[in-house]
Amino acid sequence: MIVLVLNCGSSSLKYQLLDMKDDEVYDLLAKGLVERIGMDCGLVRHQAAGKERYEREMPVPDHTVAVKAVLEAMLDKEYGVLSTLEDIEAVGHRVLHGGSEIVCSKLVDSHVEAVIEKCCDLGPLHNPANLRGIRAVREVLPDVPQVAVFDTAFHQTMPAYSYMYALPYEYYEKYGLRKYGFHGTSHRYVSAKGARFAGIDLNHSKIITCHLGNGSSISAVENGKCIDTTMGLTPLDGLEMGTRCGAIDPAVVTYIMQKEGKTPQEMDVLMNKKSGLLGLGGVSSDMRDTSAAANEGNPRAKLALKKLTHDIIKYIGAYVAEMNGVDLIVFTGGIGENNPRLRRRVADNLSYLGVRFDYEANEHKADEMLLTLPDSAVKMAVIATNEELVIARDTMHIVLASQE
Repeated sequence: MIVLVLNCGSSSLKYQLLDMKDDEVYDLLAKGLVERIGMDCGLVRHQAAGKERYEREMPVPDHTVAVKAVLEAMLDKEYGVLSTLEDIEAVGHRVLHGGSEIVCSKLVDSHVEAVIEKCCDLGPLHNPANLRGIRAVREVLPDVPQVAVFDTAFHQTMPAYSYMYALPYEYYEKYGLRKYGFHGTSHRYVSAKGARFAGIDLNHSKIITCHLGNGSSISAVENGKCIDTTMGLTPLDGLEMGTRCGAIDPAVVTYIMQKEGKTPQEMDVLMNKKSGLLGLGGVSSDMRDTSAAANEGNPRAKLALKKLTHDIIKYIGAYVAEMNGVDLIVFTGGIGENNPRLRRRVADNLSYLGVRFDYEANEHKADEMLLTLPDSAVKMAVIATNEELVIARDTMHIVLASQE
C-alpha cells in the first residue's frame, strides 16, 4: 500500500511517501517540506528516492495549496515518483491532541474531526493546522481514506492517579484539565523497537524512553503500556527544552504577571517561546549552539546544559521508583541520538542501578546502538525514532481493516 504521511504545522507541511509491503518491509519513495504557508512566498523542498533534490518558490496561501504542491512534485516527470495520483491509496496524518476520547489511531470521519476540533483549545498551535491538512486532502483527494495518528493516544493508558492534577475536580469535569502527554508516537515506537533490539520481552518489561530534542519528554513504559510521562495538559511541562521552561512552581506564573503586568497570553509566549535553553542559557534554543558556547566557557550556557542533564536524571530516577525497577533506558530524538556527552553524564549518575556504561560504544553514531556492557544490570540504548513509519503502519492496517 502506498501511503502519504503528512505532518501539518501552522505554517509548514512535512511529508513522506512510503510503499508499505508490511510492517517491516517498505520503500521510502519521497519526502519533503513545504514552508512559509500563508506567506507571500512559500518554499517547496522535495526529494524522491534516487533523484536530485527539487526546490520551488511559489505562493502558498493555505494548506490546500500546499497539499496540491506536494502532489504536483510527486507527479513531476523529472523529480516525481508517481504516474498518477490514483497510486496513493491512503493518507496518514500526525495529529497532536485527541483528548481522553481517542486512545488509538482512527479512520477520519465526522466524529474524529469533531474531537480534533474540540481539542483545539488544548493544542492551539497544532490541532487547527492538523485539521486544515485533513480537509485539504479531502478537497484534493476526495476518495482516498485518511487516518489520524494522535500524539496523545499512547499515553491514555496512564492510571488516573498519574494523569490527574490535585485541583478542584470540577475543572477536570468542565474543561478536561489533566495530564495528556505528547510525543506518544515516538515513545511507542522506540519502546517496542528498543525492547526487540535489547532482547527484552516488551510484554514483561520496564522501559524508560527519553525523547530529547527541541521539545523533550520522558515516559515510563511498563509491559508495553505508558504509565507516566513528563509532559502534561500541554507540551510545556517536564524537562527544560529549547524554548520551553518545563516544570516550574505554578506561583512563578502569577508572580511574574503581577510584577511585570503581563497578560495570560504574554506569559504563554514567555514560557513556551522565550525560556528553556534560550532563556536560561541566553545563547540559542539549539543544543549545538548552547554546547559550543559552554565549551568556550559561557557560564549561563553551562548552567542550561547542567539543568537539562539534572532534569533527565531526576525523571529517570522517579520512573525507576514508580515502576519498582527498570530493564532498559532508551535515548531518541535529535539530542538523544546525537549527543554522546549528555548520555554519558546521565549514565554516570545511574551506577546505583547497576549500570555498566560502554563509553567507547557511546562515541559512535548508529540508528540502533547498545550503550552498556554485557554485565550491566540495566541496559541503555540509542534507538532512532521513526514516527512517519508508525503513522504509515497504522494507516495501512486501519484502511485494510475498513475494506474487509
